[in-house]
Amino acid sequence: MNRNETLDGLRRSPKVDVCVLGGGINGLSVFRELALQGVNVLLVDKADYCSGASAALSRMVHGGLRYLENGEFSLVKESLMERDRLLRNAPHYVAPLPTTVPIFDTFSGLANGFVRFLGLTRRPSRRGAIAIKTGLGIYDFLTRKRALMPKHQFRSRKATLAKWPSLNPSIRNSATYYDAWVSHPERIGIELLQDALSAGPNAGALNYATVEQAGEGTYLLRDDLTGETLPIVPRLIVNATGGWIDIANRTLLTGADAPAPLMGGTKGSHLIVDNPALRDMLDGHMVYYENEDGRICILFPYLGKVLVGSTDIRVDDPGTVRCEADERDYILQSLAFVLPGVNIRPEEIVFQFAGVRPLPASKDSFTGRIPRDHFCTVLEDKDGGPSVLCMIGGKWTTFRSFGELAADMALDRLGQARRVDTGERAIGGGRGFPSDRAGWIRNVSASTGVSVSRVETLFKRYGTEAEDVARFIAAEDDRPLPHEGYSVREVLYLIRAEAVEHLDDLLLRRTTLAISGELSLGMVDAALDVLAVEKGWSAERTAAERDRFLTLMRERHGVAEETLSARNEQRSERCETTARSG
Repeated sequence: MNRNETLDGLRRSPKVDVCVLGGGINGLSVFRELALQGVNVLLVDKADYCSGASAALSRMVHGGLRYLENGEFSLVKESLMERDRLLRNAPHYVAPLPTTVPIFDTFSGLANGFVRFLGLTRRPSRRGAIAIKTGLGIYDFLTRKRALMPKHQFRSRKATLAKWPSLNPSIRNSATYYDAWVSHPERIGIELLQDALSAGPNAGALNYATVEQAGEGTYLLRDDLTGETLPIVPRLIVNATGGWIDIANRTLLTGADAPAPLMGGTKGSHLIVDNPALRDMLDGHMVYYENEDGRICILFPYLGKVLVGSTDIRVDDPGTVRCEADERDYILQSLAFVLPGVNIRPEEIVFQFAGVRPLPASKDSFTGRIPRDHFCTVLEDKDGGPSVLCMIGGKWTTFRSFGELAADMALDRLGQARRVDTGERAIGGGRGFPSDRAGWIRNVSASTGVSVSRVETLFKRYGTEAEDVARFIAAEDDRPLPHEGYSVREVLYLIRAEAVEHLDDLLLRRTTLAISGELSLGMVDAALDVLAVEKGWSAERTAAERDRFLTLMRERHGVAEETLSARNEQRSERCETTARSG
């Protein structure tokens, strides 16, 4: 991922076939699709790759059980197919997740789907056993030919409370079915990017850059890291900016009439909780439950902690979203409803995040009724500039099929044929994924000289791409970092190979250190030292970067500098305990 090579190419020739705006999961998907077809394509994002909504998902890879209530059967079918593809194509990051639904009624919710079909609106009611049984039956039917996971099962109240005695005792039944979860969604985005760039010299990508209209079919690309501006002349623009799509269109189209709003996103907030008793209580299951107001919430083990969410609130400015105090209270109240005996202390919330769901514009008074499907629409520039293909909607699970749809529309406009199908194409570290993981790890350890335990850790983080990381680590002398699972050489590999330009790129997205609550102030400073040396930053630039990151952690993720500092001592105590026990 050489930024200078991309910029040099544009200096030599400003012409590109397609410019994709937005480096979220959908933009990366269509970029990959086009690059693999040999299209001359440029991807531009004003921030980092997967730093918006694509970093704020619920970490679920699912068919959308509740979308059946909206009558979105084709979306559920597509989502289940893409879920199963991800289980095959990205097994290093996507895995089955047993999901249990506590049921408090028998007949509730039966009318919801019918009034939706009639075009009416209705405040969500509780879903009863019959409605849930029907939905899960449809789930099983849609996946019957693939049968990658077990069929659903119902439990009685007695059997449910015997397995999960802390559940709200007023339940009547529970149902368990299987969906999936993703451990490192931002890393899948990076792997899509790498897959596209490896397709050949026709693909280029820039984070921290913007594009604006310059007139007569020419656009101005600004490198926000250096301030340099370059002209670009695209034949087609793909607007994949998600919640920013209407904002972006105002800078892309010069026609006098502003297009009608296309997006009407809602905010979803989540908490990461460090409560071992709660984590163990879940027994590896996600609890997919309704709060007392009918809002769907989730609760499941995530990277040694527990993820809880989420909210569903309309927003106008996607750039300012964060988990507010009232949302945190709502999420904790919902948790107290489904597990009345669980008490979460404020200090157990180790991370929080929020993002905007890129939903189509809708006047529906209830956000849960806004369609979750995706489609593309093309806007023509009245002054003769390139057309703008807008990617509307979309959920994380369906990023591949949505990217395929947009790419096929782009190829049709370019007069080019598809030559590569991505339906069964493995992603990144899912390529060559071994059935004998232990044997693969031993072989890489033997060939690189990196210890078996370290290769095992790398394999969990990168799949089969762990071999490249291990070889880089082994190439020169390495040094440990304040987090015992990382070293200088591994961090340096990520900086050089994965377009890291800011400290948050590294600690929030290329790694899971921040979201898992494993980040300490010592690790922040050590990682910053590595980054600053690699980038050649001055002391003033390094200090500004530190302030930038700590402000982001405090304002967007609810983690104060004092909390990060306290983790220094906690990690030291754990290391001492481990050393003594060893």
